[in-house]
This record gives sequence, C-alpha cells and structure tokens, in this order.
Amino acid sequence: MTVTKPDLPPLEEYVEYLKKIWKSRWLTNNGELLQLFERKLREFLKVENLLCVVNGTLALHCAIKALELEGEVITTPFTFPATTNVIIWEGLTPVFADIDRQTFNIDPEDVERKITERTCAIIAVHTFGNPCYVEELEEIAEKYNLKIIYDAAHAFGVEYKGRSVLNYGDVSTLSFHATKVFHTIEGGAIVAKDNNLFEKLKLLINHGIKSEEEFVIPGTNAKMNEFQAAMGLCNLKYFDERVRRRKIIVEYYKENLNNLDVEFQKVIASKHNYIYMPVLFKNSKIRNKVYEELSRSGIKSRKYFYPLTTDLACFKNLDLVKKFGLKVAPEISGRILCLPLYSDLTLEDVDRV
Repeated sequence: MTVTKPDLPPLEEYVEYLKKIWKSRWLTNNGELLQLFERKLREFLKVENLLCVVNGTLALHCAIKALELEGEVITTPFTFPATTNVIIWEGLTPVFADIDRQTFNIDPEDVERKITERTCAIIAVHTFGNPCYVEELEEIAEKYNLKIIYDAAHAFGVEYKGRSVLNYGDVSTLSFHATKVFHTIEGGAIVAKDNNLFEKLKLLINHGIKSEEEFVIPGTNAKMNEFQAAMGLCNLKYFDERVRRRKIIVEYYKENLNNLDVEFQKVIASKHNYIYMPVLFKNSKIRNKVYEELSRSGIKSRKYFYPLTTDLACFKNLDLVKKFGLKVAPEISGRILCLPLYSDLTLEDVDRV
C-alpha cells in the first residue's frame, strides 16, 4: 500500500484529446487545449488572472522574478525543499519563522518578529491544503510594505471563509504534480492579483516574447504543453467526486484513531481538499516505531515534512534552528506521519493501517 496514488481519468477520455492533438499537430506554445484548460480553471477556482506552467517550482521562480524581490524573504522551514530552494536560487536570503502548533502554518507573530530593513517579502505555505492565517499576514505585509507569495502547492480548490485562498497575497502558486489531489502529470499554475503583474508573468514564462521580433524582458520557458492540459481537462471533471471520497476516508481515519494518543491538524478552511492524512504522535520515538511497523507490513507512510528545510545540506553546520529560535517546527517535524490517502483507498485498507 502506497502513501498516495495518482488519480487517472478513463483512458478513452484522454485518448479523445490525444486524437485532437494528433490532428492539429500543435503540441505546445499556447495551444487550443491549454487555452481551454486555463479558462475552465479560472472559472472552477474563482480567480481572474491564472497562467498554467510546466511545474510548481518554476511557478515560484517566476513569481519571485516578476515581483523583482531583493534581500531577505521570511518563510517556513516546515515545507517541501522547493520552497526554500527557489529562494536560494533567486539570490535571496531565507529567514525562517516558526509555525503554529495547531495549523502547522507559518506563525504571523514570529513573522513580524523576524522583519528587518532587508525584508522584502513573505513566502507562506498553505500546509496540507490548510489556509494560512491570511488576514494577519496581509496586515503585516501592508504595515511593512512587503510582498506576499503563497505557495499553494497543496491548496487546489481550497477556500477560506467562502473565498478561494488563491485570491490572497500578491501571487499564489499551484503544483499539479502527479502526487497532488489534482494533477496534470507534471504542471502548475500562477495566480496574480494585479493585472500588470499578470501581463509581466505572461512574458516571463515564454522567454519574454511579445511578438516574433520583440523580446522585451529576460524570461524562461515555463509553458505547459498540450498533453498536460489534456490530462488536466480530464481530471478536472472528477475533482469534486474524488474530494468527496477523500473526505469520507479522512473522517474514517480520525474516528478510528480518536481513542489513541494522537493529534490532528486544525483545519481552518471553509472548503478543504483532504490532500493528506497527517497524524501527530506523542514523540518521535513512537512516530518512528509506527513508521517502521507499517513498512514491515507493506504499508508506506511518510514523515512529511521531515527533515525541516533548515536541515538541508546547503545549511550544514549552520544550526539554523537555533539561530532563528525555532521551537514548534522541529517538534512537529519529529512527531508527524502522513498515512496512506488516495481517492480509491478502501475503508478496509484504512482498517488495516
């Protein structure tokens, strides 16, 4: 049993789109399927300015480039390495704030404590699809004139107080990787609040090309192709039903684990996508023992997120946990385990876990 499995549409539905691609011989460069996919996503996600890209990591790169950030970026260490790696690759300095003990998201109070004259932005992660404390973060950003990028890799379809989480901040980025609750095999998207920023992002993801003879800014190649768009079109129509099934599985897990000495993430979303099944054990010793026992039984779980990104090899011997006074993030990272969760996981499988 794996920790996750990609959802796939009926093969014949995908093949129908492939036939269109074969007939048009238009494989990439803003093809007909991509344009259709982007229109459907804007409507489904309730956003105005959305661009599809080849993956979620390049979405973050392009967001930073478009905002022309320089200096320090306050971020969370409790995340996938991509969030931190992008900050480093773009020549910025990551400053790590601690996380909230209940939501596992970046702690706004610690964010404000970490602001210096070099701070230019906050990159916050909607951890496991759970919205950050967006109101507090936006208040801080306005007070100190900072930009906010939300890494919404986990947050496809998530809403906070009835509003898409993608409508907060200056930019939100999505991942459509095969492991996500919605995927295009590989892929991602960028959502921008400002129209001018959106136009700039359009240029950035396609080498800065304005026309055949105009290359107006240094860009990159982050374009989504027609095959990815086709998979997205197929998967989008099944998303709500898959989330409905995931919710049943998550609730069944919680009901059956409730009598044990474990804790669950506090979810503040008004509409959640049930992307992961994180469980907090009493300590790392118990977590590791459960992980090993599950492995011996042929059940793959994941210590997610462990280790913290402060422990990446590039930070070796810097002891960033101590430097930034991180208390909660190391504790949560040491106790957390994500259990198997995918839309066709049976309740009998959950009983086995």
